[in-house]
Amino acid sequence: MKVSVVVCTYSMDRYGPFSECVESVLAQTYEPLEVVLVVDGNEEVYERVQDDFGREEDLVVHNNAENRGISYSRTKGAELASGEVVAFIDDDAVAESAWVRRLVDVYEETDAIAVGGDVRSNWRTEKPDFFPEEFYWLVGCVEPGFAEDGEEVRNTYGSNISYRREEFLDVGGYDPNTGRKGDKHLQAHEAPVGIRLLDEYGKGMVYTEDAVVHHTLFDYRGEFRWLLFRSFWQGYSKRVMDLLYPDAPDAKGEYLNQLLTHFVPGRVKGLVRSPSVPEVKQLIAIFAFTGAVGLGYLYAIVTPNVVEKANA
Repeated sequence: MKVSVVVCTYSMDRYGPFSECVESVLAQTYEPLEVVLVVDGNEEVYERVQDDFGREEDLVVHNNAENRGISYSRTKGAELASGEVVAFIDDDAVAESAWVRRLVDVYEETDAIAVGGDVRSNWRTEKPDFFPEEFYWLVGCVEPGFAEDGEEVRNTYGSNISYRREEFLDVGGYDPNTGRKGDKHLQAHEAPVGIRLLDEYGKGMVYTEDAVVHHTLFDYRGEFRWLLFRSFWQGYSKRVMDLLYPDAPDAKGEYLNQLLTHFVPGRVKGLVRSPSVPEVKQLIAIFAFTGAVGLGYLYAIVTPNVVEKANA
């Protein structure tokens, strides 16, 4: 089957990581492969992309007329693509050479309509000693206990996700009112697609740990203040998703239960056996991030017309 990989970008500040990402996609061992590069309304970036990659075979470059956000750009990329499967990777991630091959293995061996893989952290600086691995989802990486290999989930993380293209477009692709856009911080743009696929086809996304990408984590992603900010908007986004899809499976609620009943007690027992300053910091961070998520959710509850504001 032909696979189209879509990579979206929007700023010259991110061009270095974006270029690394594209090179890793072009180095994939799988064929036939198409690469679709979508620039989100930045003529300078578009011209640079054309100069650097425009002569590659089976590669499409598109520039949005204006900045429309990640969700619009990804759906546009899928519309421009010609593959049976469309795969997405963030512009600050690097794919292992067998990434696409491992995604295709699942499609060929099962009746999956969507497949996602493992997203591992690639810190550009030393990993902060206060950062708990249970919150890797805050920085777009797979956390412990996310899923078993081959398990069906609602969705994986956006840096390593793929769909049968026809089904993806049939349910409307990504909602352009969600996801990163300028200073808009609404998260979870993968979730609505997963929910609509479940409603329409009765199938979720298959997780495979063999398809691996490495997500670049810049210095700011290790700042405690930024992580609290991110946690707050995750909670806010969770409330919006609950209002839009009240009957959808509550993946984050299940994880919160696992966090408080399994991971936290395990950490407390470990501290009793072997006290450690970093472990104390991480335990405090777990409660701080969880509290920020809850605060964001409550803020959305008391915000009038929260869904209308999210769609504005």
